[in-house]
Amino acid sequence: MTTYGSFPGTRPRRLRTTPAMRRMVAETRLHPADLILPAFVREGVGEPVPITSMPGVVQHTRDSLKKAAADAVAAGISGIMLFGVPEESKKDALGTPGTDPDGILQVALRDVRAEVGDDLLVMSDLCLDETTDHGHCGVLDERGRVDNDATLERYAEMAQVQADAGAHVVGPSGMMDGQIGVVRDALDQIGREDVAVLAYTVKYASAFYGPFREAVASSLQGDRRTYQQDPANVRESMRELALDLEEGADMVMVKPAGPYLDILARVADAVDVPVAAYQISGEYAMIEAAAEKGWIDRDRAILETLTGIKRAGARNVLTYWATEVAQKLGR
Repeated sequence: MTTYGSFPGTRPRRLRTTPAMRRMVAETRLHPADLILPAFVREGVGEPVPITSMPGVVQHTRDSLKKAAADAVAAGISGIMLFGVPEESKKDALGTPGTDPDGILQVALRDVRAEVGDDLLVMSDLCLDETTDHGHCGVLDERGRVDNDATLERYAEMAQVQADAGAHVVGPSGMMDGQIGVVRDALDQIGREDVAVLAYTVKYASAFYGPFREAVASSLQGDRRTYQQDPANVRESMRELALDLEEGADMVMVKPAGPYLDILARVADAVDVPVAAYQISGEYAMIEAAAEKGWIDRDRAILETLTGIKRAGARNVLTYWATEVAQKLGR
């Protein structure tokens, strides 16, 4: 005998019945414009160099980087964040290639701007770790500690040469106290009020940076725990956020993304500027490795993680899958 009106009377599954239904009621949508591609360019190589810990990602030549930028434009993503890898012999204690107008990052910025113009936001990593022989994000004092204020002087110079080379956006990532204010002032002093500052506001001392060290041929000695944030802390992140906004950040970022979705949500709820999140090398490598083993569905895992990052509050996501995902979304 059929009993009408029996429990359950409310059936949320009705809104999950078909792909069309699920698509219609989706609360979070990925769009190519949400995505930014981090890319590495290496000095002195004739062919792209595969990064073994990041399958599918390479250290670009100048020519292959220009093609990657053109592909990014065609896919509809918003930006490309450039990291320069100088020849080992050019690294020194001050990170001189980072302020040399002919350093690899500045050359790459000019190359990409010439290739894509204003069709893609050309963004530059503003940090010394790729260019110092000790691998730290700043200048060291006589005791081997990162000297915050001496490093700020180097960041100011870097901001100016990166702007001159064509960066639409600079991304100070070293986690020095006062870095946003110094960079903003340095840009304004040369009449580059048009160059935006994407603040690496929340950057944790994470175990997930491992593959990135290979990607930039890092010479790091020791660790970065005296300037990157303690993974245990939340209030510290909100304090960093307030300081960066006060100093003039146009956009703010949380890095890494996946392990810190709670922080990302807190930041996104607190501000009225765009919020980005960086899905970093270790997050990428874990999915690629598990997929290669056949343990997970690669494409579904990529989209699920990116959707989770956006759902948590990111307006934009830096991801090494940016162009690939944008092409699939476009189809």
